[in-house]
Amino acid sequence: MTAASLPGFPRPRIRRRELGLLLVVAGALALGNLSLGLTRNGSLGLVDPAGLLLYLAALAAVHLALVTAGRRVDEVLLPAVGLLGGIGLLLAERLPQDLVVQQVGPAVLGLASLQLVWLVLALVIAVVVAITVRSDRWLRLYKYTWAASGVGLLALTFVLGTDVNGTRLTLDLGPVSGQPSELLKVILVVFFAAYLAENRVLLADARVRVVGRLTVPPAPYLLPAGLMLALALGIVVIQRDLGAAMLFYAVFLCLFYLATGSKVDVVLGIGLFLVGFVLLALVFPHVRDRVATWLDPWADPLGTGYQTIQALHAFARGGLLGTGLGAGLPTVGGQLPIPAVHTDFPLAALGEELGMAGVLAVLGCYLVVVARGLRIAAAAADDVRALLCAGLALVIGVQAAIIAAGNLKLIPLTGITLPFISYGGSSLLVNGLIVGLLLAFSDRGPVPPGEPRRARQRGGGGR
Repeated sequence: MTAASLPGFPRPRIRRRELGLLLVVAGALALGNLSLGLTRNGSLGLVDPAGLLLYLAALAAVHLALVTAGRRVDEVLLPAVGLLGGIGLLLAERLPQDLVVQQVGPAVLGLASLQLVWLVLALVIAVVVAITVRSDRWLRLYKYTWAASGVGLLALTFVLGTDVNGTRLTLDLGPVSGQPSELLKVILVVFFAAYLAENRVLLADARVRVVGRLTVPPAPYLLPAGLMLALALGIVVIQRDLGAAMLFYAVFLCLFYLATGSKVDVVLGIGLFLVGFVLLALVFPHVRDRVATWLDPWADPLGTGYQTIQALHAFARGGLLGTGLGAGLPTVGGQLPIPAVHTDFPLAALGEELGMAGVLAVLGCYLVVVARGLRIAAAAADDVRALLCAGLALVIGVQAAIIAAGNLKLIPLTGITLPFISYGGSSLLVNGLIVGLLLAFSDRGPVPPGEPRRARQRGGGGR
C-alpha cells in the first residue's frame, strides 16, 4: 500500500490541460528569447538561457506541486499567468540592466535578475496558498479587522514612508520595504465581498427616493463600506497615488453591481466619481497638472508631457506587427526615451516591439485571467466566496485596463503597475497571492465515487 492510498494522504491527479498549455507557454517564451538573441547578437541563440530555464523550472515545479496535492483546481490560470510573467521577464532582459540595481549579499543584481527573483517568489506564494488554503472562513469572519489593519498600514506609510518621485508609497520596516497599497487592494476586496454579501438583499430592495423615481439604498446600509472606501481613497489621494484610488473605486463599483444588480446605482457612482475628480483637480495642484498633461502633453514636451509623447511615438513606430524584440526603443541623448518604461510604460515598449498584435495578445491574456476568475466565482458555493473571487479577478483586470488606457492616453496616466509584467516586488508578490487564492477557491472537492473514470483522470478543474 502506497502513502497516497492511505487515509489523509492526497492522491496525485494528472492535470493534462495545464501541462499542455504550459508547454505552449514554454515554446512561446523560447521563441521570444531566440528572437531577442537574434536581434541583439546577430546570431540565433538564447540571450539568457539560465534565467529562462530557471523560470520554466519554477513553473514546472508549481505544476508538479499541484499534481501531487491532488486538488481539483483551475488548470488555465497558471499557464496564463506564466505567459504574462515570462513576457515581463523578456522585457526586463531586453531593457538596460542598470535601470534597477540592488545588492543582495555579495551579488549585485540587475533588472532581469531581480525580476526573475520576484517572479519565482510570487509563484511560490501562489502554489503554497493554492495547496494550503481550504476555507475562506478566516477572511470573512474578520473583515473589519482586515480592513482596519490595511488602512492603518497605509496610514503608517504616510507618516513613516519614503518619498519616491514626489509620492510617499513605500514603507521601510528594517531590511524589508514595500508598498502597502498593493496589499490593501486584496484586503478591501475581502471586506467589500463579505459586507456586500451579507447586505445584498437590503441594498437591492430597501430603497430611499431621492428625486422623482430615482431611488438609492438607505445610508445606514452603505455607511460602513462607504466610510472604509472614503478613508482608503482619502489616504491614497493625499499620498498622490491616484492609480490606487481609481482601482479601489472601480473594483468597489463592480462588486456593488454584482451584489445588487442595480445599474442605476453604478451610474450614480460613476457620476459621483467624476464630480469628485473635478473637485480634486480644483483643490490639489498635482491632480490638476496630471489632467493638463493628459489633455495636452505637447504643451510641455520636454517636461511633464515627455514620457506620454514618447509612449505615443513608440506605439506609432510599432504599427501592426512591431519592430521585433530588441529592435525598438532607440535612445535619445544616450538615454531611454521613456525613463519609467520598466514600471509605468511596459505596454508602450511591448507595443513598439510586438506591435498592435502583441498588445492585443497581452490584453487577451488578462482577459483569460479575468474570465477564469469570474468562472470560479460563478461556481462558488455562497455569495461571499463568489464576490471574493470576482473581486480578486477584477483587481488584476481593472488594474491592467487602467495602466493600458494611461499608456494609450485614453485616461490620465496613473502610477500603478501592469500586473506580472511591470517591475516591482510588492506588485508581483501580491498578484501571486491573488492567483493562489483564486486557485484555492476553485477547488471542486474530491471526485464523487460514481463519477466516470475519464472524468476522474481529467480532474474537472480546467473545464
